[in-house]
Amino acid sequence: MSITRENIRRFFKQFKPSAKVLVIINADPDAIASAMAVKRLLWRKVSEVVLAHFNRISRPDNLTLIQLTEPGLKDLAEVDTSGFDNYVIVDSQPDHNAAFAGFAYTAIIDHHPVSSPEAAYSDIRPGYGTCSTILTEYLKSCKIKPSAKLAAALMMGIKTDTADFTRQSTIKDIRAFQHLYKFADNNIVTKVERAFYTDEDLDFLGTAIKKRQVVNNRVFYHAGNIVKPDELVVVADFFLTIVGINWSIVSGVMDRKLIVILRNDGLRKGAGNTAKEAFSQYGSAGGHKTMARAELSLYLIRKDTGSVAKKVLADWILDKIAKTAGKKIE
Repeated sequence: MSITRENIRRFFKQFKPSAKVLVIINADPDAIASAMAVKRLLWRKVSEVVLAHFNRISRPDNLTLIQLTEPGLKDLAEVDTSGFDNYVIVDSQPDHNAAFAGFAYTAIIDHHPVSSPEAAYSDIRPGYGTCSTILTEYLKSCKIKPSAKLAAALMMGIKTDTADFTRQSTIKDIRAFQHLYKFADNNIVTKVERAFYTDEDLDFLGTAIKKRQVVNNRVFYHAGNIVKPDELVVVADFFLTIVGINWSIVSGVMDRKLIVILRNDGLRKGAGNTAKEAFSQYGSAGGHKTMARAELSLYLIRKDTGSVAKKVLADWILDKIAKTAGKKIE
């Protein structure tokens, strides 16, 4: 905890009392909770803290979390970003998405592998299962008792990113969860966990199940054009529960980008490294050992393939994964 105390001292040093701070996130439970914790840490230490996301939020659990914890999230596209003195990222790094570009970051707090810690202050801990764990340690070190809503959000951040402590979790995540449990409104946690599928999600999942392709213990599905990227995550997580499957790769096209979601059982080559090696030259790609995401330029892919038709993209993804993760796919 002494390291955390020193980090907090350096973190607070970056902000003047008159500062207006913009926290930018790619919203999911871990990022939302971590941003809320940053806002609480800076309460009465700066003039204003605004939380902004750039991704479309459509998953029922995420929407329920926002409704019940009231983080005050704003759409980045609707924020005048020039009116702020400091910019902060939590649960990501600047090169994880093009939407993070164009800002000189004051602080980066993250648990993903180090890729671009270009900020006056950075605290990046790849050994942690969640960013919410790091921010819980910050709050605890400052002797701040989190509100019931903040504690519930941080608990959900930890539960979601560790898949209830079955993925990428450490003793630090468990201790943080135990600490939060004393303060959280567990009714919020229960309601968020139960808000998982919409009728549209089930229809999408049903189509994916029917059209899935299984090769060498890997299950693939390319959806073509999509309107809700979160549906890809739902399918990828579900596919990994199939007996005998150790890789799940699900993809779709939206806003002239190819989105690829990877999951694996953690016993083989890491999903994050696989995504980075296979796709980084075409856009942003990376993640953890068991989960990863890539958002790729169709323009750059077309240069390689000559076409971005549905079957061409599906075959291209299969080939890239096969060459990177091993075992040639016929």
